[in-house]
Amino acid sequence: MARPIKWRKVCSLPESNKFGPLGSVSDDKDHIKMKVDEYETIRLIDLEGLTQEECAIQMNIARTTVQGIYVRARKKLAESLVNCKVLIIEGGKYQLCNGHGQRCGRNCRMYRHGRNKGFARNGNGDG
Repeated sequence: MARPIKWRKVCSLPESNKFGPLGSVSDDKDHIKMKVDEYETIRLIDLEGLTQEECAIQMNIARTTVQGIYVRARKKLAESLVNCKVLIIEGGKYQLCNGHGQRCGRNCRMYRHGRNKGFARNGNGDG
């Protein structure tokens, strides 16, 4: 029997979930879909400067899991940039930080940017 999937802690959703070439008319074959937890590893490691170990602690998952998520995220990001494809961030198994009592860690965007309104939502894999 397979192990149950562990919900990944995610600080916040991106301000925009769709990125791509300016003025492009895209169809489904030109989309790259990045899951929210993949976005979060890019944010924590590349933007915030965390190590994979620190990222794993903040997201409440194993370092080896972070490594796999991060590799997939970087590949999707590169494919979008190099091949001029639209990147859409959605879906996955994640739980959003609520901004105070159960903040996600020292890099909590909700807390730092004063958006701690006390909400929490779960992602549901179907977009």
